[in-house]
Amino acid sequence: MGTIFLHEIAGTAILLLLGVGVVANVVLTKTKGNGGGWLLISFGWGLGVFAGVYVAAATGAHLNPAVTVGLLVSGAEEYAPGIAVTLGTTLAYFAAQLIGAFLGAALAWLAYRDHYQAETDQGAILGTFATGPEIRNPLWNMVTEVIATFVLVFVILLFGSTPSGLGPLAVALLVVAIGASLGGPTGYAINPARDLGPRLFHAVAPIRHKGGSDWGYAWVPIVGPLVGAVLAGLAAPLFV
Repeated sequence: MGTIFLHEIAGTAILLLLGVGVVANVVLTKTKGNGGGWLLISFGWGLGVFAGVYVAAATGAHLNPAVTVGLLVSGAEEYAPGIAVTLGTTLAYFAAQLIGAFLGAALAWLAYRDHYQAETDQGAILGTFATGPEIRNPLWNMVTEVIATFVLVFVILLFGSTPSGLGPLAVALLVVAIGASLGGPTGYAINPARDLGPRLFHAVAPIRHKGGSDWGYAWVPIVGPLVGAVLAGLAAPLFV
């Protein structure tokens, strides 16, 4: 359990530090990257995954409850070499991912602290931490998250059955592709911890002008990715 906690917390924290950081760089006041656009955000998140996967390699680098659920549903016997699929290990992954996401958001806030204090747009502040839809329709927002997360988990599960020298780069490029192609409607959470951890940090962080944390929408980036992961976990074994 200690290995799962240490590596998954660290890997997820690195992912969220770089992911929240790239969004902050693009949207907050007076940053060097202000206005850098959606592709910069997509690449930032993808490269955050690249770094996080290396840090958490010892645990299989799930970094995402949806990946853990996809493996569980697919019938995997181990989450990583030497880590059996049990209730205890599953809950340890979930807890470590959420803690890591919260810590990563906190580190990104520290890096951009003065820019958060200078920002007056509540939506921009929340948008650096949590996802939100461009057209608010929770049912269809959830469908978007189901589809995007299905692609993520389905392809990751097939990566595991196909020899490849790309390793973490393959997953990073997959995340960039999902962001560029499917991220427009909801900001592509595709990871319950990625949204919930930073949203919790936003709720408690001492940020001037931050406004509310939009808890009415928070279920969408949790339920959608988990449903997508279950579908991917059921589908992937049919292709191996």
